[in-house]
Parts: sequence; C-alpha cells; structure tokens
Amino acid sequence: MQDARTLHEYRKELKTALKYDFQRKALENFTTAYRGSREKAFSDCDLDFVIEAIKEAKDNSLSRFEELYKQFKAKAEALGIKVHLAHSDREANEIISTIAAENDCQRVVKTKSMTAEEVKLSDFLQDKGLEITECDLGEWIIQLRREVPSHMVLPAIHVSKEQVSRLFSEVTGHEQTTDIQSLVKVARRELRQKFIEADMGISGANFVIAETGTLGMVTNEGNLRLATTLPRVHVALVGIDKLVPTLKEALPILKGLPRNATGQSISSYVTWITGANECRAAPEDRKIIHVVLIDNGRLALARDPVFSQALRCVRCGACANVCPVYRLVGGHAYGHVYIGPIGLILTYFFHGREKDRFLAQNCLNCQACKAVCVSGIDLPRLIKEVQAVIQSDDFRPALNIGLAHVLTRRRLFHSLLWSGKYLQKPVRGRSAYLRHLPRFLLGDQDFKALPALAAKPFRDSWPEVKPGVEAPQYRIALFSGCLQDFVYPEQLERFLELLQGRNIEVEFPKEQGCCGLPVLMVGEKEAALRIALHNLRAVDPSKYDAIVTLCASCGSHLKENYPYLAGNLPGIGVKVQQFADKIMDASSFLRNVARLEADRFSDSGPSTAYHAPCHLCRGLGVRSEPRELLTLAGYDYVRNDEEETCCGLGGTYSMKFPEVSATIVHNKLDRIQDLGVDCLVTDCPGCIMQLRGTAEKEKRKFKVLHMAEALWAQLSPSDGRKSGS
Repeated sequence: MQDARTLHEYRKELKTALKYDFQRKALENFTTAYRGSREKAFSDCDLDFVIEAIKEAKDNSLSRFEELYKQFKAKAEALGIKVHLAHSDREANEIISTIAAENDCQRVVKTKSMTAEEVKLSDFLQDKGLEITECDLGEWIIQLRREVPSHMVLPAIHVSKEQVSRLFSEVTGHEQTTDIQSLVKVARRELRQKFIEADMGISGANFVIAETGTLGMVTNEGNLRLATTLPRVHVALVGIDKLVPTLKEALPILKGLPRNATGQSISSYVTWITGANECRAAPEDRKIIHVVLIDNGRLALARDPVFSQALRCVRCGACANVCPVYRLVGGHAYGHVYIGPIGLILTYFFHGREKDRFLAQNCLNCQACKAVCVSGIDLPRLIKEVQAVIQSDDFRPALNIGLAHVLTRRRLFHSLLWSGKYLQKPVRGRSAYLRHLPRFLLGDQDFKALPALAAKPFRDSWPEVKPGVEAPQYRIALFSGCLQDFVYPEQLERFLELLQGRNIEVEFPKEQGCCGLPVLMVGEKEAALRIALHNLRAVDPSKYDAIVTLCASCGSHLKENYPYLAGNLPGIGVKVQQFADKIMDASSFLRNVARLEADRFSDSGPSTAYHAPCHLCRGLGVRSEPRELLTLAGYDYVRNDEEETCCGLGGTYSMKFPEVSATIVHNKLDRIQDLGVDCLVTDCPGCIMQLRGTAEKEKRKFKVLHMAEALWAQLSPSDGRKSGS
C-alpha cells in the first residue's frame, strides 16, 4: 500500500517527535557520550586502516555475490545446513513459513534482525497463526508496545524505565518497580520459558563465510545463543550482502563494528555456527538449520556504479548516532525500517519511492555521517543521488523547478537580487534585518531575523575596493558566493583589508554565479552540472594561484562536487580538477599563505567561542587554522564540545523543516550562552545568517561574527584599519 502522506503531514510527525521530551533527553545523553566512547575505543588501532580494510573486504564481495552464494551453499549443505535463496521479501517469508509448517513449529523465538524487520517477517508469520516472541530485551519491549525499532542497535532507546515498568506490570499482572536491574530480571524470567517451549529460533547474522559455510553473529545479549541452540529448528535470515569469502574478510568488520556501534572494543558475545549439531541422541532430535539468504534488490544494487557502496553497511547505527536530525526526533520520525542517514538511502530501494519521498529530503548535508562511517560510505552524496532519482520519476516540487530555473540563469538571478533591495522596502526596518516576513512565503522562518539585502552588492563595489598591488607575488580569484555578494559584502571587504601589504593580487571574476549547492541539495543534479560548467568558464583556474572563498559551503561544494559532476566529461575533466585543486578557504589562506602576524593585532581581545561550519571541518578537512587565527588575533578563545555540531541551516533545509532547524540552532546558542563568551565566530555566511539571525531574534548577549570580521575588529590602529567601516 502506498504512503500518500504529504510534506505537511510528515512535518506534523516531526513536530510530535520534537515534543517527546524523554526521547530527546535520552538521545542527547547517548549521542553526547558516544563521541568520547568511540574515540576511546578506536584509540588502540588505526581507524583509517580499519575503514580501508572493511571497504576492501565488502567491495571485493560485491562483485562476487552469486559465486560466493554457490560456494557457501555447497559447503554449508555438506555440513547438514539447508540453504535457500529468496529473491524478494515475500519469497523469504514464504520459505520460512514453509519450514515452520514442515517441521510442525508453532512457537517461535526471534532475535534482533534488521533484515527480518525489512521483510516484516513477524507480521507474516503471525498472520499464519504462529506465536512469535522477540527475545532481545529491547526488541521484546517494542514488540509489546507494537512498535518498530527506533535505532538499529538500541531499538528501545526512546522508551523510559517508567514506561517499561508499566508495560511489564501489564504483562506479568504484578506491579513492577522502575529499577532497571529488577526489570531486566523480569524480562529474563518471562522470556526463559519461551526459549524452553519454542519449536523454532530465528536469527540474523553479521557474516556469512563462503569458504567454511559459517555464520557469524555479534550481540551484547546471550539470548541469541539460547534462540539458536534450544529450539530444534534454527532459521537464519540474512541479506546476501553479508557474504564474505573467508574469515579474513570478516575480522576487520568484527574489529570495527562494536567500536563504531557502541564504543566497545568487542561485543559481549561473538557466536560462530558451522554445521548442524549431529550429537543428539536420536535422529529425530537432531538440530535442523536453514539459512535463507535474501536478495530483495541487493544483486542489482551491487551492480550499480553509484549506489553499490550502500551495501558496505555493517548496520552499526553510527550514522544515526552523530546525525543532528536523528538526535532530536529519533528513528520513528527519521526512518521507515532502516533509520538514520543509511535509512534515507535503503528505504528507496527496499520499500519504494513513496516511503522515501520526504524522508530523503530530511538531510542537512552536514557530513557527520560520512565522517563516522566505518565502511567508508559517502552517505551525503548517496542521499542527494536518491533525491535525484526520486524526482526523476514523476515527482518534482515547485521549489526545485523554481530554483533550477533561476540559479542556472546568472543574469536573471542577479537581476532578481539586485531588484530585491527595492522590493524589500515595505518589510525592512531600520536595522539590517527584515522587519517582518510575508507569511505566505516565509512565515515558518520567524524563529530568526532574516537579513535584508545589502544596499550595494559586492560586485558593484568591486572597482572601489579592489586592492592595488604593483608587484604581486601571489594571484587569487575571489569566489564570493551569493550571500556575501548580495547580503554580507562587508565580510569580503574585511578580508581584502586583512590582505593589505601582503603583495597579493585579488581578482573578482564578474561572471561567477551561485556555486550550485542549493540545487544539488534538492536533487537537481542536471541544474547543478549546468551551474558548475558556467563557473568553470567564468573562473579560469590557470590564471590564478588559488581560488579563495569565505563561504565554507561554497568551498566544499566547489572542491568535492564539481569533479563528481563534471569530471568525466570529455575535455572538461582536467580543467575541473585543476579548478578543484585551487579552491582554498579564507582561514587557511590567511594562516598558511598570507601568514598574518600577531603584531598586526591587539594584544588582548574579548572572549569568543567558535562554530566550525560542517563543510569546513568535514567537507574541506580544515580544523586547526581558524582556531589558530583567533588566538593569533588576541581573542580569549573558549573551546566547547559542540563546536562541530551543525547549526541547522542546511541551505533550503530550514525552509522545508523549520521546526527541526529552529530547535538545532536554539540548542546551539544555549550552549554558547552557557560559556559566557562575548562573541561567536564562524567561517560561513550561511551559518552567520542562521546563528546571528536567531541570536538577534532571541536577544542573545553575544555577537556573531564571520572570521574576516572578527580578525578585522582586532587589527591594531597602527595597521591602518579604515575608520568608521
């Protein structure tokens, strides 16, 4: 049945999730503690080596699934295990139902398995009259609540101990306390009888080793061993993507999975099953084991040149652990069966476009998921690709059509912005902000004060502010980005003043347009390519030593996505790579090329916190330079643990999901205020708009400055800072 919900209805789900205080607190506590636990867990090994080893192992298997399946089937069946290949979810369920009927199984215990959730196995078997009991503690809780998992590793993280107490009181008929250890004992007592009575145990598996016919399972509860040994029939339902050639390929996954999932060096239980148990007293008591390997689109996905890497996923759930959206709304509002960033991709392939239609749009592109993925999956790129695929069917929002039409036509776009300074007069106040917003257009954005368009764009001021350099040692092109050109031109002007006396020639190619990230973010890949080709013509990399931008989002997009969009075009590939190689963020340029000296700045300055834009710290990998500049300029720099947490803007994201965006930035500003600093500095005009606009609306006591503004403000008077600027 198709999910016909609208974006408005999906937003209502998000609003409801945001109001669930316990879930938000639980996720906040877990995700905050997770960072430190993961870092400690990987401290004894080379993380990059582990990631590369897992990528190699998984990619090696991707092209060999059919070969590995035949090898595993032959070896396992020689050891007494019956192996099946199910091409669809329905076929997998039918096979398992038939196994139950042939072996007169009525009572089933089932361990945690995302693949079983994918095919809705429990519902299918219950409809056939079987009694199904989830035997992992978290899964049993959500089964009793008639819910689905809200996390791949911690399925009941959203449920409070008070709720569990009431639930267990109903199940047992006796009043239960809220003591967690007591509740665990209740579950153990209730479930133990289910193991004894069960005819069939159903599990998943983390590894399927072709060479030896072995199943490998990683758990933190001993229930899996009970479920796979006590019942006379054991069925393992496993995605064909879990096939690996040998134990050697499984070991790096075993090393990375628990560390990345929960910050453990190793899980409590690692179970290997090779062959059926032939040691029972009578033939009729011998263990019956079936392995059902499911395709359900995986073989086709493995052959896809773009999306095949999604099959590297080891189901650790780490991408959700670091996702700002998941952290607020949980898995029920941020997934269908598979949750978090990987769920935004897999939902389309396993459950269809309608299930993923709005879910795939719920991405900030903060790249935290990519940075934490132990399998090296480029999750943000695949999410954007899924958006493009969904739209290529028969669904293309009006916002996308409008953005693509305007942003691919530079003259039209800039004319609209230039005209906007006159059209905004009815809603502009005396300050630099719009006094109020048109409700039918931007009413949901009233959590922040939106900046007015500048009276004079930077490109119109260029002839006046262009620095004169007689004998330049370095030549750069300034890529402004839309916001700094038409909204915050003073940031670019401050940057130019910081370069005084550096013998650096600066050019501003007037034909440059939008970088194209906004259209790529909404899945308009063709429009993004057109914009990239335009900017490649407008800014010839061969003429410059560097192409510098003060916008982290522009910089990351130009450097990472331009080669991806245009790198394979005949005659363009070399030029686009030259272009990308010369992209440099302003902080790195000022620190490493212009080499600003401390004696240009005042000795002491106000206290400041720093917000690291997602596309700077993760997209461009720049971390030390901005912080070094703040110290160099005399600021009392106060570090905080949330410096690299997204501000919630995400380009057009804040327009589609304003409630989530507002909550993220509000929480961010609360943490900054708790530090008691005088200002907050960042390197991206988008972050400035989000952070400064919300701080203005909420009457926060600290200033929000771009790095160029912050450095300029600390220049000593003797350095020649322009007065009154």
